[in-house]
Amino acid sequence: MSQHGNETLPRKPVAAPSLRRQLLEMSWPIEAAGFMTMAPLLQLGAIGDGHPVLVLPGFTAGDGSTLALRWAIRSQGYVTHAWRQGRNLGPTTAIIDGIRARLAEVADRSERRVSLVGWSLGGIYARMLARERPELVRQVITLGSPYRMVEGDGSSAMVIWRRLQHLHDADVDLGRIAEQARPRLTVPATSIYSRRDGVAPWQTCIDQLGPMAENIEVYSSHTALGMHPAVAYAVLDRLSVREGEWRPFRPPLPLRMWYPRAVGWKLRGHGRRGARLVEL
Repeated sequence: MSQHGNETLPRKPVAAPSLRRQLLEMSWPIEAAGFMTMAPLLQLGAIGDGHPVLVLPGFTAGDGSTLALRWAIRSQGYVTHAWRQGRNLGPTTAIIDGIRARLAEVADRSERRVSLVGWSLGGIYARMLARERPELVRQVITLGSPYRMVEGDGSSAMVIWRRLQHLHDADVDLGRIAEQARPRLTVPATSIYSRRDGVAPWQTCIDQLGPMAENIEVYSSHTALGMHPAVAYAVLDRLSVREGEWRPFRPPLPLRMWYPRAVGWKLRGHGRRGARLVEL
């Protein structure tokens, strides 16, 4: 998948993940088995406050792909909601209208702000919704979401994206405006990414450093992000932060091996000389 637009913070194009990384995506059943084995560790987190969590699937996937993640979230006391839009074929008119209505429905029914968890393209939708309706959104958590992709960047899903592009709503600006040209999110945002991602270039899945924006790195394939114990624990930790408050992610000592030192985009010269990756 690709996003198109003019970068306001210039950088070199990012290539699609290597063939080796793409082949490693076939290891997802092993990672999924690890999720079931390590599931008891997820109970180390605090019991949730019962607020609603809407989970959006990745490109070409549906609600079935988020079952494990929704189970983990629900088991900690949150009210989970599937997206109910069928397969994610990209930003069709029906899907964009559907997720807007779904967010409003969940918020209205619960009378609470909704946390959005989006996997891959689902995370791009989540950030769009958070900009459009910040009064309904508590926070955004993205899993391997290439929301910084621009013209010239590569992705191993590009062929399928182009085959389905004729279905996409031309009036939706997901692909015309670069992330850096958009206003910063006004709600807390967590970007979970993996350098082992064989679908989306990991450099396009991380955020610019900010007071309520953070990046969390994990060891995972793209296909396993929604059923990986390190991802699930990080998601649960972020959901446990009280509304209106913010604290950075700090895994407990026994789990620190799951999380490499993350990186993020940082402006150079107030943006005049572009951006660079820095360790956090």
